[in-house]
Amino acid sequence: MRYGRFLANPKVKVNELIEYACAPLSQRVQGRHLLLIQDTTEINLQKHLKRVAGLGVVGNGKDVGFFVHPLLGVDAQDGACLGLAHITLWQRQPTETKTKKYQRLPIEQKESYRWIKTVEQAKARVEGAQLCTVVADREADIYELFDRLPDEHTHLLIRASHNRLLINEGKKLFEWLDEQPIKHSYKLHLNKTAKRSPHQALMHVRFGEVSLKKSTKCIKADVSNTIKVNVVDVREDASTVKEGEAPIHWRLITTHQVVSPEQACQCIEWYRQRWHIEQVFRTVKKQGLNMESSLLEKADRLEKMAVLALSSAVHVMQLIMARDGSSRSMYDTFEREDKALVKQLSKKLEGKTQKQKNPHPIESLAWASWVVARLGGWKGYASERKPGPITMLNGLTRYHDIKEGWMLLQDQLNSI
Repeated sequence: MRYGRFLANPKVKVNELIEYACAPLSQRVQGRHLLLIQDTTEINLQKHLKRVAGLGVVGNGKDVGFFVHPLLGVDAQDGACLGLAHITLWQRQPTETKTKKYQRLPIEQKESYRWIKTVEQAKARVEGAQLCTVVADREADIYELFDRLPDEHTHLLIRASHNRLLINEGKKLFEWLDEQPIKHSYKLHLNKTAKRSPHQALMHVRFGEVSLKKSTKCIKADVSNTIKVNVVDVREDASTVKEGEAPIHWRLITTHQVVSPEQACQCIEWYRQRWHIEQVFRTVKKQGLNMESSLLEKADRLEKMAVLALSSAVHVMQLIMARDGSSRSMYDTFEREDKALVKQLSKKLEGKTQKQKNPHPIESLAWASWVVARLGGWKGYASERKPGPITMLNGLTRYHDIKEGWMLLQDQLNSI
């Protein structure tokens, strides 16, 4: 009831919730190379059609819902998830169609502008980072993005979608890459997914520098006619592709220098960190918060809840990543004031035997993750199934309830 009243309160603004959710990242990025990973997901609420109001349509053009586009900060060195840098939300109206007239609009009037705008709005929050690399999938292969975003502090690493015309001998990008010699090969272990069986894949790497020619869809005169970038092509050898499955093949466009196999492989590893944002989306949806089953009825309240859900999903994922042991500080996720409470809870939750003790160093994120997992119902034994999103979410919810009482007690003691 209290939660519903909070979301219904007109004084609670979406932009203020976004600021609150993203503010902690500024303290965690100091001096680091930060991967800024962005992607879009839809919140489909068609099954609640008869009671929800004020929503647009989602990707199929028929179902009701809205879109969420977060920008996630990840440490480039160790892959640690550091938090949200920005969140863009919007609703698509049923009349909005991708006509030829729409294609000729300035980028600022298209939905695709979110790939540029979201990063620009996050720059102030990440200015303390040593370097930022924006990472995105094929939908972000937008000419204006390469023209506007890069600077001495910001690089791009985008999977290619368009077979762009090059200045290089008048060829197109994909054909040019196919002509390049293999410059490196290595083995990559692929985990099981819905579309791929686990196996060792033999990967071949090509790379080089090209100059992209301005897209004919760019109608503004202030867009550069050519943009010099580096490209990395990594594809699986036919000998290791499993029957009935598609080979791995990524074409990556980057503003980073790529003149050696080591630099090419580094870009590939950075791109592979995209899985972080996919995990966040899974936690927001079916594997955790199940937001698409929300009982809220109005669009503005659903958008507020989406911001809170994303923030919680990131927190849950940080804990899951640390559950097996991590040198990361707990203060990448928790506040300084949390240490005393986590320490007290750890003592309470530990059993008498060594196997039931919290095995992680005090103040490490793994130490705090163990406590949250125990609060969520995990027994703490190494032989038990590892705590997943639901266990961590339940534990985190219980932790915050306990913290509220703890803080009230501290206030009372301080007033005596």
